[in-house]
Amino acid sequence: MSDIGRHQANSVSCGERAGVRSSPGASANAGIGADAMSCARAAPLLDHAGIAALVPHAGNMCLLHELIGWDETHIDCLAISHRDITNPLRSAHGLPATAAIEYAGQAMALHGALLAQTHGATMRPGMLASARSVELNRLRLDDLTGELRVSAERLAGDERQILYRFEVVHAGEPVVSGRAAVVLELAGVDR
Repeated sequence: MSDIGRHQANSVSCGERAGVRSSPGASANAGIGADAMSCARAAPLLDHAGIAALVPHAGNMCLLHELIGWDETHIDCLAISHRDITNPLRSAHGLPATAAIEYAGQAMALHGALLAQTHGATMRPGMLASARSVELNRLRLDDLTGELRVSAERLAGDERQILYRFEVVHAGEPVVSGRAAVVLELAGVDR
């Protein structure tokens, strides 16, 4: 089993031990990453450098700090770059809460890369095509002192597109949530 596969199994077993993974009739308020949150904080599965090696975002545009859990349909990451004054999404007025959609998009890209690696495939490039039902519970992210928990759940998908539900949480409180569609580049199609 590869290191990623071993981490994947550890993530799933942590959620199963906690008994929080989504199930029929489970509360929608439990949150996307509730299973991993109920487990004791362990060493990250990937650090910032490990994430940067897998996603198409370079330098300080790679916004995620740690991968803390994932499986075939879920991913949970932590981010601290929202406090960085050199954050490339930051304006003179701060980092708007809408930037959380990019954080979630990067978690989705990481999820795709991990799935491809686990299945011995190459990750196909994708593009965030739409964000729907987005709920913003604040105006800015840069004034949040703690880390952000960035979670995504794959709801559906095929070889052309994937639909995710995402949530960004700070100190247990939802900051931004919604759904996002990712359109994948088709193999053999020129741009």
